[in-house]
Amino acid sequence: MTIDGTGFPAPPALVEHARRFHAEGGTPATPRVAATVLLLRPAGTDFEVYVIRRVAAMTFGGVYAFPGGGVDPSDSEAHLDWAGPDPAAWAGRLGVTPDAAQAVVCAAAREVFEEAGVLLAGPDPDTVVGDVSGDDWEAARQDLEARRRGFAGLLAGRQLTLRSDLLLPWSRWITPEFEPRRFDTYFFVALLPEGQRTRDVSGEADHTMWVRPADALARARAGELTMLPPTLVTLAEVAAAAVGGGGVAAVARASVARDAATPVTPRLHVPEDGTPHFTLA
Repeated sequence: MTIDGTGFPAPPALVEHARRFHAEGGTPATPRVAATVLLLRPAGTDFEVYVIRRVAAMTFGGVYAFPGGGVDPSDSEAHLDWAGPDPAAWAGRLGVTPDAAQAVVCAAAREVFEEAGVLLAGPDPDTVVGDVSGDDWEAARQDLEARRRGFAGLLAGRQLTLRSDLLLPWSRWITPEFEPRRFDTYFFVALLPEGQRTRDVSGEADHTMWVRPADALARARAGELTMLPPTLVTLAEVAAAAVGGGGVAAVARASVARDAATPVTPRLHVPEDGTPHFTLA
């Protein structure tokens, strides 16, 4: 699949699905709010991103994506120590209310711990916890994943502060209206904290890897990796941000000017003569 800044081809099966949806007067499903995180780490003068492949039985099974998932109701109600921009400031960047902004940021931090074993928190506003791969941390992660304990409770129990400043807002994508399962997903980038390492811990993935964005895109074009358009577009964007050097620091600088409030919603265009394709709006 070739994707540029304006759109991408539409698979025939998806075109037929969209036609049937509109012909039957289908009602769009309400998108579920979600958050996903591009974990980055330096690789020489370049950088790598962490991707996971969803197990076949899941929604988007067999597809490579970034760690992430839906916002939990508890994410907006959590009372926790917070470092970095406050929820009101996040609200301005994300285009939502402060409560909703807190929920999205908490979900991003929670999901990256659940799915990658990386914790964006520290004992104070200026530090980050080190290695969190021990058995006690793994037990805590499993309790969180199984919803036996909330994210705020986990942090409070270890006297840790959520480092919201380690999450850099990048973009927002909403699934097309004709899809039966829709998501309103906020994309963030974050540098892998020093002393921490990703771990293949989530039961939702059957393969994980660190890969340079350009290599991931090349492998996707060759048919070796299956990725959805939001993933492909985001990989291309972070790669472009570091063209000419600068690595992860260049991506961080680029995030400052990113619009993470206005959603990108792929729209299907079926010309009378020509190839059906999605446009990005």
